[in-house]
Amino acid sequence: MKLIRTLLTYGGIGCLLLLMIAPVLTAMLGSVRTTGEFLSSPFGLPTRGLHWENYAGILTSSSFWRALANSIFITLTVTALVVMLSSMLAFVFARMEFWGKSIWFNILSIGMLFPLVVAILPVFIQIRELKLINSYWGVILPIVTFSLPGSTIILRGFFRSIPRELEDAAYIDGCTTPRFFWHILLPMARPGLAAVATITVIAAWNDYFLALLVLNDADKWPLPLGIMQFQGQFGTDWAKVMAFVTLLIIPAVTFYIFTEKYIITGLTGGELKG
Repeated sequence: MKLIRTLLTYGGIGCLLLLMIAPVLTAMLGSVRTTGEFLSSPFGLPTRGLHWENYAGILTSSSFWRALANSIFITLTVTALVVMLSSMLAFVFARMEFWGKSIWFNILSIGMLFPLVVAILPVFIQIRELKLINSYWGVILPIVTFSLPGSTIILRGFFRSIPRELEDAAYIDGCTTPRFFWHILLPMARPGLAAVATITVIAAWNDYFLALLVLNDADKWPLPLGIMQFQGQFGTDWAKVMAFVTLLIIPAVTFYIFTEKYIITGLTGGELKG
């Protein structure tokens, strides 16, 4: 029975892993085939050699590099704002006392129950009223707003785990509240900050729906929208689409591989949790 349970466990894990990596493998294999080969056998292996010209056609295109620059700008701006604002909010809710603290924190936490896709209509109306249609900020600000609740909760746990005695000693030595926040609290909460930054980078890099609604100018499209340039009037160059998808996936997967430990540490409280 123990052997059967082990086989079932590993078999189930293997099936789930296969389901998760199948789309990635399909994109990678399709990127080195012709569109005809891909359409005739989407999950097959290359049979007529590897067609690296699909990548060459994308990497020599100015639109790809423009979309890459747009994605980098949006991702870095969103990440910087989320880390800065969520750390300030977490500091207020973790280390300060004021009337209605628990009420305000619960209101902030409710934001985690409503993803951006659910609230896209009122969000779009607000973006339109603020004259941010076809602006990078029309994409950046909503992502920042909907990322704040979860990021604040993660950092609040780190800030609360830092001993009060350390804060009292800093104040006795003449340290002000801003200096304590910037020079003592934030350095000690580096695992939490790294976790928040990692999660935000991945979310901002892969955003598609909001950018599709807000950005009308193709020159402002990030990488997820750049795929649409391969959709022609009479058909789609699926081989180049798969190559483009692969180039979009590689940075996100590489970044996740090197930062996965920070996500685990951040979500579990890391070394500061006792």
